[in-house]
Amino acid sequence: MLKPSVSAIISTYNNPNALRVIIKTLEAGTILPDQIIVADDGSTKDTSELINELSEPNKIPIIHCWHKDKGFRKNRILNISLTKISSDYVVFLDGDCLPHKDFIKDHLELAEPQCLVQGRRAFIPEPYVSSVLSGQISIAKLTWTFRLQGWFKSLRLPSPLVRKNQDLYGLLGCNLAAWRQDLQAINGFDEDYEGWGIGEDSDLGARLYNLGNHRKLVYGRAIVYHLNHPELSKEHVPKSKARLQNTVDSKRVRCTRGLNLHLKN
Repeated sequence: MLKPSVSAIISTYNNPNALRVIIKTLEAGTILPDQIIVADDGSTKDTSELINELSEPNKIPIIHCWHKDKGFRKNRILNISLTKISSDYVVFLDGDCLPHKDFIKDHLELAEPQCLVQGRRAFIPEPYVSSVLSGQISIAKLTWTFRLQGWFKSLRLPSPLVRKNQDLYGLLGCNLAAWRQDLQAINGFDEDYEGWGIGEDSDLGARLYNLGNHRKLVYGRAIVYHLNHPELSKEHVPKSKARLQNTVDSKRVRCTRGLNLHLKN
């Protein structure tokens, strides 16, 4: 199969230091995405100034999608970002996850029709986050000294270990790839989910399963390093879990409020 064109969508909120490192890493990658779209959930001007700074010399076109800060509305800004892509394939990356230099290369090699790809993540403990972002300590050193949590998930193996399934467990939007046509078929992300904790990734995955997709859960490829931080409020989780269960039970494919809210008639 020919390699598809690919867009990287980075979701972010007021974390320009991490965003800088993410974009620089993608730019220095072994294979570059055709475009980078920053899905900005209402950050202050520091983020837009950073994107303006990086856009001029960048090898990759950067599109900044932004809306006003009215609380956690990640699904909405991700849908707006999806309307801007020009590629066949989409790789999602959270703004608190640093990609491996082969991140895009790995996702492209793992791409398969009627499949979404789920890579794994290792965890940079909170005390080391600022040192990693400033370049004072390397991820490699954290790994060698066993200070990287889940370090075994950071190892790029000679061959990937792949399990194909339709499980909801471990479905994470921070390192996920899917076909543009499949995302359009399910109407993108469900904007009826509110708050952090569950929803944008699990519900999207469940509806892709209902469409007929399987997940390729991958170890040893498509690796990211999560920048640990304090958790947000999970008060919305019970309501979100109930909505997710309804999606599973009803075998719903399309959400009511999704991409359709942002497409021109």
